[in-house]
Amino acid sequence: MFSGIVEERALVERVARNMSGVKLYLKAGHLSPGTKVGDSIAVNGACLTVASIDRNILQFDIMAETLRATTLSDIKDRDIVNAERSLKVGGRISGHFVTGHIDCVGVISAVKKETNNYKVEIRIPEDKMRYIAPKGSVSVDGVSLTVAEITQRSFKVALIPLTLKETSLGSKKSGDKVNIECDILAKYAHAGAGRASGDIDAEFLKKHGFF
Repeated sequence: MFSGIVEERALVERVARNMSGVKLYLKAGHLSPGTKVGDSIAVNGACLTVASIDRNILQFDIMAETLRATTLSDIKDRDIVNAERSLKVGGRISGHFVTGHIDCVGVISAVKKETNNYKVEIRIPEDKMRYIAPKGSVSVDGVSLTVAEITQRSFKVALIPLTLKETSLGSKKSGDKVNIECDILAKYAHAGAGRASGDIDAEFLKKHGFF
């Protein structure tokens, strides 16, 4: 479990593609101390497991299914990604609960500069819009954001100067793809409303995007 508060803008040191997926090497000077093999790290919002550590280089194995479901299929050397370690029991939660399981890939359709921030519009599949609500939470490339506006097929978020500086979202432009994870509380609420009898099984949870 994560909070959507990015700890480091990590540098992609190397991407090695193989038959089973990708070996990703991240240069993460801030995250490396204290991180162990087997720890979970959210990389652009997708939960990955640390496979090996060499000083400040963290290595991850990304399987084909994760590549199909996220923007990590497009990752390349020298990219900057958002990285966050999993939450510690008893720690503060400054963003919102983020599982690291991506619901869909969104496409930035507009970026508009306003007085003190940037307003970004993101298009996602229509069936995922049921989990997006004004003033609700959403994770965009692993960043916890508040939904400012919604339409039938898109939503808008505001990026404040700190978010632009501390995350990779500051370099995004129209046409770029981003990983989207809808608020887990919104998914629970929708699931509960759709199954008033309380008969919730594995098939129902999978259908509604819980895993």
